[in-house]
Amino acid sequence: MIEWRLAEAKNKFSEVFTKALEEGPQRVTRRGKAVIIVSEEEFCKGQEPEQSFIEFLLSAPKVPELDLTRERDFGRDVEW
Repeated sequence: MIEWRLAEAKNKFSEVFTKALEEGPQRVTRRGKAVIIVSEEEFCKGQEPEQSFIEFLLSAPKVPELDLTRERDFGRDVEW
């Protein structure tokens, strides 16, 4: 990732834009703070989940010896 100072990035914005498309994210800094310029395609990749939540849950390892049943419990008596 190439790092640009803001003034330089402003003067060469077309180059920054082209590099973001062809080479990947470009970092632009000003007074110690930074932003990243990425192509729309790269940005959208990070927005789509790889799998749905249900698929994630179903892909969990199976534990057949785990007993999740519980006794019927009516709670306790409380005097008011």
